[in-house]
Amino acid sequence: MKYRASLSMLKVNRKIYLSNRFFAGLLVIAMLFILAYPFPWIYFMAQLALLCLIALTVTDAAWLVTSRQSITIRRKAPVRLSLGDENPVSISLQNTFPFKVSVEVIEELPFEFQKRDFNISYKIEPDEEKIIDYVLRPLTRGEYRFGQTNVFVSTSLGFVIRTIKGNNPQSIPVFPSFISMRKFELMGISDRLEEIGIKHTRRTGQHSEFDQVREYVPGDDPRTVNWKATARKGSLMVNQYQEQRSQQVISMIDMGRVMEMPFEGMSLLDHAINASLIISNMAMIKHDRAGLITFSDQVHSLIPAERKGGHLQRIMQVLYNQQTNFNESSYEKLYITIVKKIKQRSLLILYTNFEGLPSLNRQLPYLKKIAVQHLLLVVFFENTEIRQLAEQDSGSTREVYVHTIARKFIHDKKVMANKLKHAGIMSLLTPPENLSVDLINKYLEIKAREMI
Repeated sequence: MKYRASLSMLKVNRKIYLSNRFFAGLLVIAMLFILAYPFPWIYFMAQLALLCLIALTVTDAAWLVTSRQSITIRRKAPVRLSLGDENPVSISLQNTFPFKVSVEVIEELPFEFQKRDFNISYKIEPDEEKIIDYVLRPLTRGEYRFGQTNVFVSTSLGFVIRTIKGNNPQSIPVFPSFISMRKFELMGISDRLEEIGIKHTRRTGQHSEFDQVREYVPGDDPRTVNWKATARKGSLMVNQYQEQRSQQVISMIDMGRVMEMPFEGMSLLDHAINASLIISNMAMIKHDRAGLITFSDQVHSLIPAERKGGHLQRIMQVLYNQQTNFNESSYEKLYITIVKKIKQRSLLILYTNFEGLPSLNRQLPYLKKIAVQHLLLVVFFENTEIRQLAEQDSGSTREVYVHTIARKFIHDKKVMANKLKHAGIMSLLTPPENLSVDLINKYLEIKAREMI
């Protein structure tokens, strides 16, 4: 991940405040003056305490204000943030004062995070550098604006506080989840996908694309023995086949109002966008070609299936700019676009959400037409909150009604999946948090069964 550091070599900031310790001392001195009325001998002690407080405060202020040294502030943040992932950010504080200081750091985070309690205190020795690490998990795409880093500095006396502001405002874009995409990519390259829930799919049948002839190793299918090569070589040789390549995998994202339902702070649309980026990258790793269609009441974007350099960045850039317009989605226009633009039989992955049988019945005729020429996989979402509600015990008549309705919603989702199956359409009903893993498993199963 690329980072950029926002560095402020700060000018001397003479904006100072009196601390709570000063006012606490002033309150004690005021009490001494009050007690001096019945006890006159306390009056001299009160005067002496007041002079000491003034002297210490002036000395404290002189140390902080007149010194040429200061606190150097650097913020190190990614060039772009990953949607739904934990993104590391750090703040570096370099103490150039010749004495030990106490600092209180208040970071002006983007308002999208709604964090008003970023307040960290440290003690820093002379010439010491302190690194403050924290993570941010953005839940919406777009530009996130960081404000200044405010550092409140005080000496060991603690009567005066000097404010130092880091001149480091930044605007950082939040892109679809490229951190998760890279995690799946690295796991796939190192053949460790099982660690994150990707199942090893057993291949059925024989792959049609010949790769090479090689020596037999224990565990090879005896049916792949090449007897002619074995006779020539004098040792057992087998044919090695590879998965079919250059197949088209096209993600179709419904951006209608049904995809604005929130789940764990993110909309279903953002979950679908993250998953489509991950499956596009996985398809290209498997030497397939990835494409993209986004639509609502009209088709908003269409990226033809490719596998050339920079294609994944193009998909990411298009996904970054997609927003719903809360209109009813037109599957008729989607079908017309597919007929006109996609000539080769392809795996079409449709991300949508059907909350009831009537909404599925309205779109089913178009889905059937699409499935005639292409392999269609409909991805829709299980409402986990309704499932949790349905699994609760009923303690009153009202709760019985609520739990019964929740179970009906769950049953309707299963009926919709069966209805798609009877229409010859594959479906994937999954919780949003498991979408990427379940989708990759389904894609690998389709590849292994050579269904495209």
